[in-house]
Amino acid sequence: MKEKNIKKVILITGVSSGFGKECARLLAEAGHTVYGTVRKEFTELKSVKILKMDLTDVESIHRGVEEIISKEGRIDVLINNAGMHSAGPVETTPPKIMRLQMETSFMGMVHLTRFTLPHMRAQRGGTIINFSSIGGLMGLPFHSSYSAAKFAVEGFSEALRMEVSRFNIKVVVINPGDFRTGATLARRNFLAPTGENDPYKKPFTSALSVMEKNEQEGRNPLKLALKITKIVNSRNPRQRYIIGAFYERAAVKLKYLLPGKFFRWILEKNYKI
Repeated sequence: MKEKNIKKVILITGVSSGFGKECARLLAEAGHTVYGTVRKEFTELKSVKILKMDLTDVESIHRGVEEIISKEGRIDVLINNAGMHSAGPVETTPPKIMRLQMETSFMGMVHLTRFTLPHMRAQRGGTIINFSSIGGLMGLPFHSSYSAAKFAVEGFSEALRMEVSRFNIKVVVINPGDFRTGATLARRNFLAPTGENDPYKKPFTSALSVMEKNEQEGRNPLKLALKITKIVNSRNPRQRYIIGAFYERAAVKLKYLLPGKFFRWILEKNYKI
């Protein structure tokens, strides 16, 4: 069932591009009061109230939440969308990049959720939508930091869901597959600087080539944004939405049906490593 004609106060992170931008636009057009976070100056979404927020800066996160509460008195929906992409062999990816991946894609979400929860508890309800990934359900080669952050989102969301259900707060996880979001250009790639004899060079290049092709041929992010608007308006949303091509949804099921070694072999063949 859907709630009709109920306008909500929505906070969504990372609205300068991709999923965040499309979601913020559609939700604002639907009449909701939408606050969107960015790290740099951004003026494209005229119907969205823009907040400067850096997910690696706890004070910045706290200020953003308090600004919304001071103006609106409530936050009905929190959409944790923002994150970063990094790729590279575990052996050679700089630890500072691994930390940044976790700080941005996981800890930033944790801090924002913690600052929002007291207000949702006080109003006796709310919805938290956390963006994970297909890569949060299976480890992807040369994306260890990215997958680790998304796996963390999964465990965090499962635990949080049980803690806050008594307060009528719903926790939803989104697992997108390949979409044309600009992630290909934004990804930070790291390869050991040891020249042509680098033992990771060939498999890394092959895997990244497959991933970039899939992303560039992926779905329009508008399709996912339309789904998010339906989830926001739903009285009883599901706990998880896997949104992607048939083969991506099938891969998730196969992971739990097939022997681990066989499923790994399938992934290695798919990514040509």
